[in-house]
Amino acid sequence: MTAPNNNKDFPKPEANIKETIAFLQPYLWPANRADLKWQVVMALVAMVFGKIVVVLIPYTYKWATNSLAAPNALPEIGFWNLLIASPIIMVVAYNLARFVSVSLNQLRDALFAAVGQHAVRGLSNRAFHHLHNLSLRFHLKRRTGGLSRVIERGKVGIETIVRLAMMFGVPTILEFILTSVILAQQFSPLYVVIVAFTVVIYVWFSVWASNQRITIRKDMNEADTDGMSKAVDSLLNFETVKYFNNEDLERARYDRATAKYEKAATRTYTSLAWLNFGQGLIFGIGMLLVMLMSAREVVAGTQTIGHFVMINAFMAQLAIPLNFIGTLYREIAQGLVDMDAMFKLLDEPEEVIDAPNAKELVVTTGAVSFKDVAFSYDEDRTILRGISFEVPPGKTVAIVGPSGAGKSTISRLLFRFYDVKGGSISIDGQNLQDVTQASLRRAIGMVPQDTVLFNDTIGYNIGYGRSGATEAEIEEAARRAQIIDFIHTLPQGFKSEVGERGLKLSGGEKQRVAIARTILKAPPILILDEATSALDTHTEREIQAALDEVSKNRTTLVIAHRLSTIVNADEIIVLKEGLIAERGRHDDLIAQNGIYKSMWERQRTADEARETLAKVEETTPSLRVLS
Repeated sequence: MTAPNNNKDFPKPEANIKETIAFLQPYLWPANRADLKWQVVMALVAMVFGKIVVVLIPYTYKWATNSLAAPNALPEIGFWNLLIASPIIMVVAYNLARFVSVSLNQLRDALFAAVGQHAVRGLSNRAFHHLHNLSLRFHLKRRTGGLSRVIERGKVGIETIVRLAMMFGVPTILEFILTSVILAQQFSPLYVVIVAFTVVIYVWFSVWASNQRITIRKDMNEADTDGMSKAVDSLLNFETVKYFNNEDLERARYDRATAKYEKAATRTYTSLAWLNFGQGLIFGIGMLLVMLMSAREVVAGTQTIGHFVMINAFMAQLAIPLNFIGTLYREIAQGLVDMDAMFKLLDEPEEVIDAPNAKELVVTTGAVSFKDVAFSYDEDRTILRGISFEVPPGKTVAIVGPSGAGKSTISRLLFRFYDVKGGSISIDGQNLQDVTQASLRRAIGMVPQDTVLFNDTIGYNIGYGRSGATEAEIEEAARRAQIIDFIHTLPQGFKSEVGERGLKLSGGEKQRVAIARTILKAPPILILDEATSALDTHTEREIQAALDEVSKNRTTLVIAHRLSTIVNADEIIVLKEGLIAERGRHDDLIAQNGIYKSMWERQRTADEARETLAKVEETTPSLRVLS
C-alpha cells in the first residue's frame, strides 16, 4: 500500500485470486488469535472427513442396488460380504453417510464462521481507519453516498471470497481428486478421462462466460453507485429541493440513474441464464457418455447394475460441487470487481503523514508563527503567497478579506489538513511537520462556521470534545457556552436527539453546542472560523459572548466575516489575493482608509438596514408576516 505508516505489513491487493488470498491471509490466520487458528484447523479437518464420507456414499448405493437386484445370491462366506449383501443395512448406511456428510459440512461452516467474520471486521475497520487518515482534499471531492456504497460492496465482496473460496473451492477440488481415484479403480481410466475432460470444458466455459459478464457487472455497479449518490445528495438537500419546488427535477435525475441500472441489471441476469444453459449442456453430455459406457458393460456382463447406479450417483454428486464451481467463479469474479473499488480506496495515498521521527507537540505558551507560507490547492492557482504573521501567547489575531482570499485555508493549514508548499508554520518554535498530527490536533480547538453534529444526543455531541468526560463536566461546558437553559427546556434534556447533521437545532443552538465541546476540550490554541457569519444580529451577539468566554486566556486565531466581532482583536490581518494587504488594530485600519475601512462601512450599512427592518417588523404585523 502507498501509506507506509499504516499498511506496511500488508501486500498490495490486486483484482486476481492469488494476490487477493495473500492480501486476506493475515486476517484468515490472525497472528494474535490462537482460538481462531484452532477453529481454522478444525474446519479443515471437518472438510476432509466430510469429503471422504461423500465419496463413500455411492458405494453404499451400489451395494444396496446389487443386493436388491439379486436377493438370493448371498456370498458363500465372509462377514463383510454378508454385510454388504443386506439391502436393509446398506439402505441405512447410505442415508447415515448422507447425514454424516451434511453434518460435517455444517460443522465446517460453523467453525469457519467466526474466522470469516473476523476477516470482514478487520478489513472494514482498516478501510474506515484509512478514510479518516486521508486528506481533506480527498473528502471534498468524494460523494458520501457513492463512498458508502463502495465500502458496503467491498465488505460483501470480502465475505463472498472468504466464504466461497476458502470453504467451498478447496473442498470441491478435493472431492474431484477422490472421485477420480475411485473411478479409475472401480471402472477404468477411460471414465476418468471423460469426466476430467467434461470438468475442464465446464470450468473453461464458466470462466470464459463469467469474464464476459464482468464488464456488465461493472456497468451495473457504476449505475448503482450513481443512483445511490443522487438519492443521498437529494435527501441531504431536502430543504433546498423544497425551496425551489424541484421535486420533479430530482425524480427525473434519479429515474435516469435507475434506468441505467435497470438496463445493466437486465443484461446481467440474461447473461447468467445463458451461462447456466451452457453449463447444463456440457455436463449433460459428459454424464450421458459415461452412463452409456456403463450400460453397455452391464449388458455385456462385465459390470453389475450396482456399477451403473454407482456411476450415476458419482456424476450426480459431482454435479453439485461442479455446478458450484461455476457459481464459485462467478461470485468470486464479481466479488473481486466489488472489492476493486475498495482496494483502490485503500491504495489512495495519505497526503499528510507523520514524519518517521515525528515527536509529540509540547505546548508551553501557545505562540503560533507563520513564516513566508505559500500554498495552492492546484498547481495553476496559488492561494497564499508568502504569508508571515505571529499570534502571541494568549492574544487574538483576526484574519479578514474578501471571499477566496485564503482565510479558511490558513485555519486548515494550522490544523494540518494540508501541508504548506513553501515556508513553515510553528507552535512554540516547533514546526508542524516535525510533530505528530494527533498531538497537534489535541492542542487546537475549532469552532467552525457550519457546525455539523452527529445524529445522537446533545450530551453526546458536547461530550465529543473530550472522550470520557463526566456528566458534570459536560453540564459545566454547556453552562459556560450559555446553552444550559435551552437544554433544560427540552423534555429529555441532555438525552435529546439532535437529528441528522443536527437539523433539529437552530443555527445558534448548534453553534453553542460547538462552543461547549470546544470548552470541554480545553485546548491552549483556538480557531474561530467565521463562527457567527450565518447568524442573525441578535443571535450573533449572544454567541459572541460565549466565544469571548471560550477564547479567554487562549491563543486565538479568528477567521472573520462579521467585522463587528473582531474590533477588540489584538491584530487584524487583511488578505487580498493571497497576500497581506493591511494589518493592525481596528482603529488603525480604519484610519488607513483602505480595504478594511471599505469592508467595515459596507457591513455597517447592511447591519443598520437589517436593524431598521427588524424594528419595522416589530411594529407592523403585516410586514412581519410577509418577511
